[in-house]
Amino acid sequence: MKKVAVIGSGISGLSISRMLSKRYDVEILEKNQLFGGLIKCERIEGNLFHRVGGHVFNSRNELVLAWFWSHFDQENEFLKATRNAKILMNDSLIGYPIENYLYQLPDEQLKLIVNELLTLLKQDRKEAYTNFKEFLIGNFGQELYKLYFGPYNSKIWNTDLAAVPLHWLDGKLPMPKLNEVLLSNIQKKEEAGMVHATFYYPKRDGSQFIVNRLSEGLTIHCDYKVVSIQVQEDQLLRINNGDRVVDSIVYCGDVRALHNIVQIENEALKNAMMNVANLPSNGTSNVLCETDGNDISWLYLPEDKFKAHRIIYTGNFSDTNNEGSKRKTCVVEFSGKQEQALMLEELKRLPGNLKALAFNYEPNSYIIQHKTTRADIALLRALLKPYRIFLLGRFAEWEYYNMDKCIEAAMELEKDSF
Repeated sequence: MKKVAVIGSGISGLSISRMLSKRYDVEILEKNQLFGGLIKCERIEGNLFHRVGGHVFNSRNELVLAWFWSHFDQENEFLKATRNAKILMNDSLIGYPIENYLYQLPDEQLKLIVNELLTLLKQDRKEAYTNFKEFLIGNFGQELYKLYFGPYNSKIWNTDLAAVPLHWLDGKLPMPKLNEVLLSNIQKKEEAGMVHATFYYPKRDGSQFIVNRLSEGLTIHCDYKVVSIQVQEDQLLRINNGDRVVDSIVYCGDVRALHNIVQIENEALKNAMMNVANLPSNGTSNVLCETDGNDISWLYLPEDKFKAHRIIYTGNFSDTNNEGSKRKTCVVEFSGKQEQALMLEELKRLPGNLKALAFNYEPNSYIIQHKTTRADIALLRALLKPYRIFLLGRFAEWEYYNMDKCIEAAMELEKDSF
């Protein structure tokens, strides 16, 4: 059997490894002590800590659903939940997405927003928006942008929204129709169109359960840092100066590091790797907390008075997440690296009588694209392909993939390249 090395053991690496393992000799090389990437979890005195966010599963892609459920017992191993997200503004809870719950805003605010939406509805609106800020203002108006969309997105992405190309967010944002927005506020309909309006969550161990199942039977080497990739005369790939020799590599690591790893005499390839060496990303600081009971799944925090940008009530996803506490648990998420003292002060201002149980900082969790990013990645992918080095996953492809999109990308790579 031909040998394939998969570098990185997040959901992308685990998925492609399972897909290839029946036809290839596959090894996963993971630089960290634990496999699982961003979706791994740990127990803190019995409570489940999603160290980066709170990962759930659903998809609109029937092939992805079929592949995923071929590895799990949907009925007996998973819970199905309806997303109950809220926005905290002016010490009140507003429904999410906000455009469907404008009627919950104070009267004066509501009048300004509705008048602007009606004006937009009468206009022949521009559809070819060039950036994220333009899109938000063009679809929702200045008032709603100033109230929610601008502050929240600036906080979470920590970048100039006018520099973010709109194509980056394809499939990640609802594309609103103003007549539907106004109608939903009159009829007070619940939002059902978003991909995670309903979602599946393991009965036990959260996304770590998914990691553990998908890793079964795979060969994974943790604490293995790839420092060099070379091409032999026979076109086989040498990893770490011949420690491993393989036919193909699926690289699921950080694309920005490739220029230090790939040692191939190809000037165009070297330039392409350098072009992506400084792509921007944000880290996140997360705090596992005890909280008072509620029925919320996600709580968004757009206001500047809060440093945190959201609370994920993972303790509501499954009761088994709260086995070390008499109360429910949640994860409070901040953009960037935050000092523990600041986060502890923030917890006092947030709802739920929060008590910190554990902290985690992930230096890279949110990727940010600029106008040329996709073209730069496409060129690099094309230059690597003749050497049978393939890019896959959020940080290798520099795409903001959720779990289902990681699986979908793995399926496409297997079909097109193996």
